[in-house]
Amino acid sequence: MNQEVHKPPLLVLVGPTAVGKTAVAIEMALRLRGEVVSADSMQVYRGLDIATAKPTPAEMKGVPHHLFDVVDPDEEFNVARYRDLAREAIAQIHERGNLPILSGGTGLYIKAVLGEFLFPDTSRSPQLREELTAFAEKEGPEALHARLAEVDPESAARLHVNDIRRVVRALEIFIQTGVPMSQHLAQAAAPAESHYRTAQIGLTRPRQQLYERINQRVSVMIEQGLLEETKDLLASGMLKEGSVAAQALGYKEMRRFLEGECTLDEAIARLQRATRRYAKRQYTWFRHQAKIHWFDVSQWPDPPTAAQAIIPHVRRRLDWHKEGPPRL
Repeated sequence: MNQEVHKPPLLVLVGPTAVGKTAVAIEMALRLRGEVVSADSMQVYRGLDIATAKPTPAEMKGVPHHLFDVVDPDEEFNVARYRDLAREAIAQIHERGNLPILSGGTGLYIKAVLGEFLFPDTSRSPQLREELTAFAEKEGPEALHARLAEVDPESAARLHVNDIRRVVRALEIFIQTGVPMSQHLAQAAAPAESHYRTAQIGLTRPRQQLYERINQRVSVMIEQGLLEETKDLLASGMLKEGSVAAQALGYKEMRRFLEGECTLDEAIARLQRATRRYAKRQYTWFRHQAKIHWFDVSQWPDPPTAAQAIIPHVRRRLDWHKEGPPRL
């Protein structure tokens, strides 16, 4: 802790999807002079709003949010670019005298910002990527995923069969280095010196309650217009096979309904099931991060109460005494 005293402060708020991170982060920002930096790999894309559960301006309550709507869905975006943009946003927040709150569920993005993830020593190969993508288009994503499973079963287990972009990247890394991506990640997960003085907070709930919240969130997304958002993305060509947008939870399921492959009820059930599985994977990832201090938010009636209860831990850990909303 003594060595960290001169490092800039950073509040990190993590947890599985639908646990309530967004609302708690906003309430903490209003009380700690904070600004929120999104750590969600899909919220960086413009137009992916309902499916990625971006908060509305009303829900933000005047708290600045960063790294929403950074690129179009057909642009390439990776963890290295995210790290650079996030650190730049964090530095600007510090300059304003506010507390950056890094909040989201993409664990790899968070580790990269903290300096706890070492990037594999490879450059992207357009030719190799095109060859692997063409293989997936010809033989199907299952065949591509099977190739990955042969050389890197751990990464194959972690990546969805339809996540063609990341399956291709994992194969790229193995072909170029001879070392599975999972091994690179294991080496990167070794204890490393963080760039910041952090308070790392994890939010959790009883599993059944979390699953009920997930089911309810999907229902709300349908009411908010997830089908219409999917139609718009299809019309703009952003949902072609292998595109970033196509990998976001919600669009694939709605597309199957729109193309007559299933009923709306079946599409909703599939989305709820896929989201529950995703939450389980997120929780497993974060549970392996030793520095996270966990809070069961089900013990409090609402986000403001939860924030009030967690803030004393944050103040002690960061030696942060500023109060009230952020100064802009």
